[in-house]
Amino acid sequence: MSGRKGLILIAEDEPSERLLIQAALRKVAPEISTHLVEDGNQAIAYLMGEGKYSDRSKFPYPTFIITDLKMPGWDGFSVLEHIKANPSWAIIPVVVFSASPDPDDIRTAYLLGASSYHVKPFGFADLASQLKVLLDYWMTCAVPGVGVDGKQVRTASRGRLGERFPQPIQAAQARVKRHATSAT
Repeated sequence: MSGRKGLILIAEDEPSERLLIQAALRKVAPEISTHLVEDGNQAIAYLMGEGKYSDRSKFPYPTFIITDLKMPGWDGFSVLEHIKANPSWAIIPVVVFSASPDPDDIRTAYLLGASSYHVKPFGFADLASQLKVLLDYWMTCAVPGVGVDGKQVRTASRGRLGERFPQPIQAAQARVKRHATSAT
């Protein structure tokens, strides 16, 4: 695993599952911090820095997110939709960790922007093993810079291949500006 530190936001409604995932992560990567939320509503509040999650020194922006699918209120599909619809958050890897092996759930999760989909294994040892593979992969990936507020760090892409693609935030701002101009 690279030297990059991270924070994993875990959205899981089942208390025993939350604690099991957290314990397995501590076993395979004690240097990684985790924050637990009980449902999709709390996951979005965490990302937005709202309510009890407003203090970013206590609730830093996540490196990546692990979400269950079947949760009351906002489920994992809703979390994926919300995250991928927000240009500032769309770069965050979102890993679906579900008990459902249903092909429609898997397909829908990927269509909504899941970075990967894993069926929860049975037993602590298998869970720890699967999470280690997951961490070994995601913690070595190059990812865009994100500030403590969760916003993408702007890059100076002049003279690089990426300059032909507008930065997502700039593109979203341009769309809003065009829409406002055309509405008047």
